[in-house]
Amino acid sequence: MADWILRGGTVIDGTGGPRRRADVAIAGDRIVAVGPSAKAVAKTAGAREIDAGGLVVAPGFIDVHTHDDRALLASDMAAKASQGVTTVITGNCGVSLAPLSLKHPPPPPLDLIGDAADYAYPRFADYLAALDLSPPAINAAALVGHSTLRAGTMTELDRPARPDEIARMQQRLVEALGAGAIGLSSGLYYAPAAHAPSAEIEALAKLLQPAGALYTTHMRDEGEHVLDSLDESFHVGEAAQVPVVISHHKTTGVANFGRTAETLPKIAAAMAKQQIGLDAYPYVASSTILRTERLEDATRVLITWSKAMPEQAGRELAEIARDWGVGLREAAQRLQPAGAIYWMMDEADVRRVLAFDNTMIGSDGLPHDSHPHPRLWGTFPRVLGHYCREVGLFGLETAVRKMTGLPASRFGLTGRGIVAEGAYADLTVFDPETVIDRASFAEPTLPAAGIAHVFVNGRPAWSEGKSSGERPGRALRRQQLQG
Repeated sequence: MADWILRGGTVIDGTGGPRRRADVAIAGDRIVAVGPSAKAVAKTAGAREIDAGGLVVAPGFIDVHTHDDRALLASDMAAKASQGVTTVITGNCGVSLAPLSLKHPPPPPLDLIGDAADYAYPRFADYLAALDLSPPAINAAALVGHSTLRAGTMTELDRPARPDEIARMQQRLVEALGAGAIGLSSGLYYAPAAHAPSAEIEALAKLLQPAGALYTTHMRDEGEHVLDSLDESFHVGEAAQVPVVISHHKTTGVANFGRTAETLPKIAAAMAKQQIGLDAYPYVASSTILRTERLEDATRVLITWSKAMPEQAGRELAEIARDWGVGLREAAQRLQPAGAIYWMMDEADVRRVLAFDNTMIGSDGLPHDSHPHPRLWGTFPRVLGHYCREVGLFGLETAVRKMTGLPASRFGLTGRGIVAEGAYADLTVFDPETVIDRASFAEPTLPAAGIAHVFVNGRPAWSEGKSSGERPGRALRRQQLQG
């Protein structure tokens, strides 16, 4: 028996293999038939059919780098479902909503994903239980943030952790892994973790290997000292004997334009010795908290939110400074706490990283921002429409693999990221001729074009340009993923 039949589409299965025309049948939360066998299933009574002629049927996209911890509970996740995303990895850059309970404003960058009231999960199990109680529209697998562990353990963050504090962080990490967290993330670039030496990270990372978990990192430096930061990241993985994922790989600042020609061979060499992965987003602009020390490296800065002056969100920092008759630094200080978009990468570097065979796609979108970076709504269609179809950076099978099979393998998402009999029915149906991002820096929340249908665990999540209103997503716990 089948519940849905996607008829006559072109299947790109997520492995990187060639496309083929085939029907796909769904029963419950699984794909039950692909190809000729689906035609027989299609004759069963009651199955609803979708004409997928001229469209691509692909695995649902996996956004490997998100800050959707709060959004999963507080929104319909249209920003992701509208792009064809069916699973997100949360808790990146050292920032996770749990395990942490706060009564005071969170220190930056923890304020990127929520306010004090949102940090209401003293145990990681509490956060996952909340997702179970109020299921999200799409699936989520969650990392534990090192900065979150620090904020819940230390009273002063501007120093290395003491042995007793490391022990308490280890206890919280063990609890989180036992509850189902898939790994540990760090954000060594940011103040809450910048004073943590490698030994502190290694003391936590060594707990990952027995649990079959992994380590992801927003490295200490993506500019002048990017090679040293890569070495540090590799060393943590080697010392702890765990897989490492380099988050949103790039080289920033005009002085470092072109240096991905150095970093990518270095990453490739490390991959020959240990398990290393990386992700990237398809834009030359980044987005995070507003930091005055970043202003010199950016050619343009756009304010995404400001607690002090919320009316300035969506405006250029230079324009705000002119209006106030002050310099950029003074204007930035008046806006704090705040967030910003920084133009500080080179297009050739972006293309080089995207084209690297082992690069996964991650949006790094910030749903808490009042005027977000367009990557929140546009990342995956931009790769498909702009970089694949228009630029010709790689073929469609390769693009789909970077969004599906590759991340499923890297993050251990068993049964996802592939179109095959028995796999979970996380599926995206899109028009390869029209799919494109519409979100822009001026209008950052416009849904993409060309995404026709999205299924999550066999149920519609997005269709005909709107959310289905259903919430078929699940919290994907590490133990379940490992069988």
